[in-house]
Amino acid sequence: MKDVVRMGGDDWLATRFEQNRDRLRGVAYRILGSEPEAEDAVQETWIRLSRSDTATIDNLGGWLTTVVGRICLDMLRTRRGRPELPVGEHSPVLADDVVPDPELEAVQADSVGLALLVVLETLSPAERLAFVLHDLFAVPFDDIGPIIGKSPAAARQIASRARRRVRGTPEPTDVDVVRQKEVVTAFLAAARGADFSGLLHVLDPEVVVRSDAGAAAYGSTPGLAGADRVAQEFSGRAAAAKLVLVDGMPGLVWMQRGEPLIVFSFTVVDGRVAAIDLRGDAEYLENVDLVSLKA
Repeated sequence: MKDVVRMGGDDWLATRFEQNRDRLRGVAYRILGSEPEAEDAVQETWIRLSRSDTATIDNLGGWLTTVVGRICLDMLRTRRGRPELPVGEHSPVLADDVVPDPELEAVQADSVGLALLVVLETLSPAERLAFVLHDLFAVPFDDIGPIIGKSPAAARQIASRARRRVRGTPEPTDVDVVRQKEVVTAFLAAARGADFSGLLHVLDPEVVVRSDAGAAAYGSTPGLAGADRVAQEFSGRAAAAKLVLVDGMPGLVWMQRGEPLIVFSFTVVDGRVAAIDLRGDAEYLENVDLVSLKA
C-alpha cells in the first residue's frame, strides 16, 4: 500500500494523500477492526481520489474521511450480508492469535484496543460508523448523515445508541441474541405456515402486542394480549415479512417496494415471545437500523 502513491502522476496530490494516510488508516481500522481490510479501504480511497476532479474538492481532509467512511460502510454491509451472519460472535479478524503489526498498535493505542473492537463488532454498520466518526474523529453529524443515508438528527440518535452500548449502559433486557434469532425464526415460520399450535408453542401465555399509529394504519390490532388472540392475529399473515436485525436485535420487517412499512421488535423471555412491538411511524422508520438476516 505504501507504494500506491506512485501510481498517480500528480506528485502534489500524492503528497497530500500521504499526509492524510495515517488518519485514514486509523479511521478504517477502528470501523473495520481488520488491518488488511483497513489497508484495502485506504487503497480504494486513493484510487477514487486519483480519478476525481480535485479542483472541485474544497476540503481534501474532509473529502477523504467521507470517502473512506463510505467504503468502510459498504465493506461492513457486505460482511453482514454473507450467507451465515456471525450473530453473537465477533469477527474472525479479532481472533486471539491475530496481532496487529507495530505500526497498527500505535494507531490503536490512543483510544481503541482489541477489547473495544470486540464491542464494536456488536454494533450495526451504521452504529459503528457513526460512533467511530463522531466520537473518535469529531466528524460532524451533518457529514455523517449522508454517509449512512440518514438525516443529521437520525445520525445523532444512532451514534447515541451506539455510545450507550459501547459504554455498557444496560439495555431494557439482557437478551441472548442467538436464542432470540431462533425464537423469531420459529415465530415467522409458524405464522407463514398458519401453524396455530406452532405459534402457541413460541408465544408466552401472557404475550402482548403493542402498535404505534403507523402500524395501526396498516391494519394491526392495538392492545392484543394473550397467546390465543396473538396467534389468531398472526396465523397465515406473515408471508411478506423478512428476518432482520432491528437496531442490532433479531426481528422482522414488512417491506413494500423495497421500503419498510412495519418493523416487528420482539421481547423474548425464557425462550418465548413475551411482547411484540409493531412500529410504522415515519420518524421511527427513518431512524431505525435494519440489516438483513438469513433464517
